[in-house]
Amino acid sequence: MRYSKAEKLFEDEPLWKAVHDSERKEIFRDALEFIDKRDKENAKTLRRRNVQALADILEGMEEITYRTTWAQAQRLLIENPAFANDSTLQSMDKEDALIVFEDHIRTAEKHYMKEKEMEERRRKRQERKIREAFQEYLHELHKRGELTSMSLWSELYPVISADSRFDNMLTQSGSTPLDLFKFYVEDLKSQFGQDRRIIKDILKDLNATVELDTTFDQLCKWVNSDERGKTVDAGNMKLCYNSFMEKAEAKEKEQEREQARKRRRHETAFRTVLRNLVPPVEPSSQWEIIRPKIENEEAFLAVESEELRRKFFSDYVQNLAEACGHHHGTGKKKKKDKKKRRKEDVCSCHSVKIMD
Repeated sequence: MRYSKAEKLFEDEPLWKAVHDSERKEIFRDALEFIDKRDKENAKTLRRRNVQALADILEGMEEITYRTTWAQAQRLLIENPAFANDSTLQSMDKEDALIVFEDHIRTAEKHYMKEKEMEERRRKRQERKIREAFQEYLHELHKRGELTSMSLWSELYPVISADSRFDNMLTQSGSTPLDLFKFYVEDLKSQFGQDRRIIKDILKDLNATVELDTTFDQLCKWVNSDERGKTVDAGNMKLCYNSFMEKAEAKEKEQEREQARKRRRHETAFRTVLRNLVPPVEPSSQWEIIRPKIENEEAFLAVESEELRRKFFSDYVQNLAEACGHHHGTGKKKKKDKKKRRKEDVCSCHSVKIMD
């Protein structure tokens, strides 16, 4: 209000007339400042009151979530008794109301995300406990010797699936029981090299060797007699046993081949002695007659048994008889060394005839 308007309005009032004009203007200005200040304070107080009231109402409305829009919230507020019965609140500045709503939504969203994060942590923690329980079950099977590095899922499934820890694994996402089984078996396989070294060290300390007649149970007994053997996987133990047996078989076969080569050398030398005898050996010669003539020969002494000497002599005489009688036969192809011996025997036979 301007002073001129106030003067027209209050000019007949005794109080107005009682004050000098210059003082009235000053008092009027002071009054305007006071009223303006009071109105502003009242507006602030009312605004704070409305903001808090609306915030309280929104906080108590469970139907308003972090996903609620402003348009949806307005419709819900109209239906809310606390808001509908508050005329002062209904005249609240729209911008202030929107700001209050946005703050409420941000707070609700933070609360939701926090709850979701906590729930996710609880879920992961529970799933981890279930996985650890199943892994512990696999470890129990391993300690009992039912699960080894050679185990197959199809073989152990009836046993594993009967345990409640298997059922618990089926209720959650992530790694499956089969996945954890494979991981466990792979870990056992990965320690094969370490287990093999332990087994070899134990056998070395025991001065024991795996031979063809060594049983798997005997190997287990040797290994388990040492404290280091307690950590060896039964499957890896079996793989090591198979490897040892393969080496033992290969060694025996090589020994047999070497023995056969040695025997052929002895037979060749023995036949040479017989072929060089004078008078020569004939198809009708008897071992008892020939033996004293060659018993001091190195080739005779090198043959390991009397039985084998008799066999060498018998074979030589038989070949000699066949060569002299031209009984070559029509059977299968002979070996090179046998052909060579027969050729030599033929020569010996011819020498007998010439001497005759």
